[in-house]
Amino acid sequence: MVSALGMTAVLAGCGVGTGSDAVTLRLVAADYGDSGSNSSQRYWDALAEAYEARHPDVTVDVTVHSWSDVDREVRELVDAGRAPDMAQIGSYADYAAKDLLYRADDLLSIPTQANFVSQLATAGQVKGVQYGLPFAASTRVLFYNKTLFAKAGITPPESWEDLAEAARALKAQGVKYPYALPLGPEEAQAETMQWLLSGGGGYLDTVGTYGLDSARNVDTFTWLKDELVGKELTGPVAPGKLNRAAAFAAFTAGDVGMLNGHPSLMKAAEKKGVKFGMVPTPGVDGQSRSTLGVADWMTAFKKNGHQEAVGDFLDFVYDDENVLDFSRRYDLLPVTTSASGTMGAAEQDKDLKPFLDQMPLSELYPVGETSWAAVAAQLKKRIGRAVAPGDDPETVLAQLQSTALRAENAASAG
Repeated sequence: MVSALGMTAVLAGCGVGTGSDAVTLRLVAADYGDSGSNSSQRYWDALAEAYEARHPDVTVDVTVHSWSDVDREVRELVDAGRAPDMAQIGSYADYAAKDLLYRADDLLSIPTQANFVSQLATAGQVKGVQYGLPFAASTRVLFYNKTLFAKAGITPPESWEDLAEAARALKAQGVKYPYALPLGPEEAQAETMQWLLSGGGGYLDTVGTYGLDSARNVDTFTWLKDELVGKELTGPVAPGKLNRAAAFAAFTAGDVGMLNGHPSLMKAAEKKGVKFGMVPTPGVDGQSRSTLGVADWMTAFKKNGHQEAVGDFLDFVYDDENVLDFSRRYDLLPVTTSASGTMGAAEQDKDLKPFLDQMPLSELYPVGETSWAAVAAQLKKRIGRAVAPGDDPETVLAQLQSTALRAENAASAG
């Protein structure tokens, strides 16, 4: 390793400062691996080592937590006055609202900031200012079991009507879950948004306020209840009790005809020998004009005052080589335009191309709303009732809309 003195000229060019002042940057990150052998800790350790080799007066200390723990761990650090320099987590808006975060343009070089995929950069904004730096992304497509479809003599659906017809044919063949509809508390907000978008609606209205009980959203859930759930085409577990992980497990066991899925389902299905296909999300009158996009976020806290060093490290993090390395390790989509172009043209990434092709059509959760966490929590708890016997979609969505407006008012008042 070259001495700090020997690197003075290089560091001056890199913008991290010079001299003997050592800087330790602390990053808390989420784990995308499913075992110790592919833990994100390994990725970050290698990345930190590569960066430190070029910047001997900077130490990057990375702690990785599981997704079930990382947001809580960061919140506890912040509440205790010990915020990390950076946190790679699931949300950012509440920290931005409290003026705890650096703006993107306070940190990144112009080329780095301009290189983010536009939908992701926009989703990282609060009141027009970007605080959330997209770190990993995915979209959703419809997975179908090719073996079950062949036995039923059907083709992949393009519209809701096609999907219902396929589900009826699969049920007639004894398929356990003709269409798996996971509206359970694990990730109901994802399945819900996917369906709302395919019906021409969504969580927000045209002026950017919550519109959960819009006529289009009510129509979507009425169709789901009447045409799928009510006709016993969604399997033996009530949608409000079916979690995404259980739906995915049923698909890899060969018990599901169709379901919405993200890239990680590919490897899981391949490991179990399930022959599957993927098509764009069916919509109310043909292929859906929009699909669900999901992003996780890198944030940078002001607390420790390492603005310049953090910015330089993040420019390195978002170098195409590093973005592609991470995306390929964990079957995720790149968050930069240049890396997306590379992946779209690369033979080694052909399995991810269906998801990459959906990115221009994607819409993300309203993560820039400080009320979103509270709204998502209520959706997870209650949306399953919208398709349950004895409940009414319009009533359930109206109740959720009232909850959303209260959360928005509370966030604004705070």
